[in-house]
Order: sequence, then structure tokens, then C-alpha cells
Amino acid sequence: MDLPPEELQFLTITDILKESTSIPKQSPKTFYLITLTLIFPLSFAILAHSLFTHPLLTQIQNPNDSHTDEWTKLLIFQFCYLIFLFAFSLLSTAAVVFTVASLYTSKAVSFSSTLSAIPSVFKRLFITFVWVSLSMILYNIVFLGFLVLFIVAVDTRNPILFIFAMIVVFLLFLVVHVYVTALWHLASVVSVLEPVYGFAAMKKSYELLKGRTRMAAVLVFGYLAICGMINGVFGSVVVHGGEYYGVFSRILVGGFLVGVLVIVNLVGLLVQSVFYYVCKSYHHQGIDKSVLYDHLGGYLGEYVPLKSSIQMENLEI
Repeated sequence: MDLPPEELQFLTITDILKESTSIPKQSPKTFYLITLTLIFPLSFAILAHSLFTHPLLTQIQNPNDSHTDEWTKLLIFQFCYLIFLFAFSLLSTAAVVFTVASLYTSKAVSFSSTLSAIPSVFKRLFITFVWVSLSMILYNIVFLGFLVLFIVAVDTRNPILFIFAMIVVFLLFLVVHVYVTALWHLASVVSVLEPVYGFAAMKKSYELLKGRTRMAAVLVFGYLAICGMINGVFGSVVVHGGEYYGVFSRILVGGFLVGVLVIVNLVGLLVQSVFYYVCKSYHHQGIDKSVLYDHLGGYLGEYVPLKSSIQMENLEI
């Protein structure tokens, strides 16, 4: 990011995408290894998940057999999958955000230094993730309640209740879900780059999103839509397309879609890093690169001078 910090606020969505895709060129080996070791396994697991659960679900749907073993296998697999997904999602976020910030401060970047910083960064991201998860649980409870109300409206053929429930369900899914996702992504970056995490990171993320909520919503919705399309094509061709497509065609399509999802996830992580700097610039919150440099060094066990914050906007002359 060669632009002066005060000019980052003027970046459009297209500019953010261009800026994000140009970052790996500054340290191609580091991003190649991050992609290969963290983002690829994450992307592969997301798509391959349905390949392993589909046969189990098919057996469970058979009314003539006992399904105790299948349910046990399914629950164990789902548990392991969620742990894997959670771990690699946080690891990928930590690696990319730390590397982008290091490049931003002209700090020496290498895959080994990124790996060395991950344990400390992971702890902060985990605490923030727990707080976001609590918010998502509350959201899902409300969403489920109105979804039940929607089903009741359909069964009772109540047009007023039906319209009301449909509007609320639509708004909850499209607006609240997208906003919470944007809040989570930005809070993850805040947790790495500022001396706050958990609820404080969510609060900081909420403040940074003001004035840039629409841009964040477009970016998040675009990412979710692309991921949804990739999963949809993978499911229809690779998972359920055995009757219409040969094995070679399904392997070819599956490999291609995994590659596309890897690129989408990498760009998504880069975008959320760049978007953080855009929000900081929009709110005229300058980032002292020397303090940020020291903050990043703290993850590597380097000496960090006593400084209260990486934000210089609160200093008074």
C-alpha cells in the first residue's frame, strides 16, 4: 500500500480489490507458503465436507436399517470438521493480517516469522471469536424464532403474519447476518493490529464501520455470494452428479473449484486487512508505523518500548 494514509479513505471497492491483489507480489514466497499450508487445507475442507457427509446422510435416510453407527460417525465427523474449520480459519486470518501489516510497516517478512507470531495472535483472535460466537448464537435464536413464526403463518394462511415474518426473516438474514460477518472480520484485524481484543475489539470494529457500513456490506455479500455459488456447483456436479458426469469430469471440476475457492479466500483475507486501513483513514485515525512495527515485534518476543497505543489521534500537542 504505497498510498499516503490520508488518501486510503478515498479508495473505492474496485481500488480495494486491486490493492489487495497486488500485496502478494511484495512477498510472493511468504504468501505462497501461507496459501499452501493454511488456506488450501481450509478451502479443501469446506468443499470436501459434503463429499463425506453425503453417503452417511443417504444411509440415515434409509428407513429399513438401524442408524446408530451412522449417526455416531456423522456427529464425530461434524465435530472434527468444525474444530478443523475453526482452527485453520483463525490461523489463516492471523497469518495474512500479520504479514500484510509487516509489509505496511516495511518490517522484514518471512514465512518463519509469520509462524512465530501466530501463537500469540491466535490467542487474541480466539477470544474475539468467542465474543462474536455469542453474538451469532443470539442472532440465530432470534432468526429461528421468526422462522418458526413464518412456518406458522404459512400453515394458518395468515397473510399479515406471513408478510411480517417474511420481511423480518429476510432482513435478519440479508442485513444482520452480513453486518455481523463484517463486524467479525474487521474485529479480527483489530485484534491483531491494536492492543485490544474480545468485546473491546468488537466495539472498536463497530466504531470503524460507521460511514463505511455500505462498502463493508457489499464486500461481505459479494464474498458470501461467490462462496455460495462455488459450493452450489460443487454440490450439484461433484457430490450429486454421479449419474450425469464421469469420475474424471467430477475430479477435474472439483479440483478447479477448490483452486477458485483458495483464491477467493486469500483475496478475502487481504481485502479485510486493507479495509481496516481504509476505515482508519476515513475516521482520520492515523497509524504510527513505528509503533505498529513495535507492536508486531511484540508477537515475536522482540523488545517493545512502553507506548500506550498504536493510535496517534488521541495525542494532544
